[in-house]
Amino acid sequence: MEWLEQVVNDFKRMVPSMGLGDLVEILIIAFLVYHMMMWIKTSRAWSLLKGLIVICLFMLIAVYFEMHTILWIAQNVLSFAVIALIIVLQPELRRALEELGKKNIIYSVLPFPFESGRRENGLFSDKTIHEISKACVEMGRAKTGALIVIEQKDPLSDYERTGIDVDGIVTSQLLINIFEHNTPLHDGAVIIRGNRITSATCYLPLSDNLELGKELGTRHRAGIGISEVTDSFTIIVSEENGKVSVAYEGELERGLDVDRLKERLNQIQNKASDEATGKSKFKWKGRIRKIK
Repeated sequence: MEWLEQVVNDFKRMVPSMGLGDLVEILIIAFLVYHMMMWIKTSRAWSLLKGLIVICLFMLIAVYFEMHTILWIAQNVLSFAVIALIIVLQPELRRALEELGKKNIIYSVLPFPFESGRRENGLFSDKTIHEISKACVEMGRAKTGALIVIEQKDPLSDYERTGIDVDGIVTSQLLINIFEHNTPLHDGAVIIRGNRITSATCYLPLSDNLELGKELGTRHRAGIGISEVTDSFTIIVSEENGKVSVAYEGELERGLDVDRLKERLNQIQNKASDEATGKSKFKWKGRIRKIK
């Protein structure tokens, strides 16, 4: 058994002694690497990573066959490659950092709340739910296109500035009049904060999701786009078929009836009281365009 003891002793010399701090460090690194790979897999970085693997394989071939010219070019380009990679991945990196900032880890650990301004009674009243639902149903019957963005935790001030101030109480008559054809405010999105319409004819970012159906127009892509970059809840009324859809967290639910629409509005009405769970999503800034 001397050979076995020798193997064990050699292994001990090769592997340094580990303490509690080393174990914690390994777990942290493993956690970060796992989440980084998951982030890469669900973003455009996955395709870029596969491209980098192909380039690395090509470089190994160049080293093996001593292709000096190619190696010289690669050596000189490498200093710029990191900067170029950061520029290409800027939207994804920004979304990842914003998600990290939205985790509210400190708020979930500390025993006292920092968000003292949180509205415990919901984001808006039941009357507002009724008025929004009624307006959407009426506009759907008349096939009047509409785009209604309901603010939650993330401020929509940047998008409000692209529109026209309204500052009116939410009523079905006001919403229908805003989106009526050939009126000054119908071209764009309406933003609702609490029980008031803050702005109309607002610009919204369009979604870059390539998996969206080609039948979706600019209005639906804008509704999905704003739900990707903020935690807002967006209602879209189709001008072509009058169907009502909602966009939330980058997902689109189509063909809602009035009962289902009220149910979804009730779900987000009290979401402010559930934010302590730490739920969040990726965010990135999209292109700002006018909604036709």
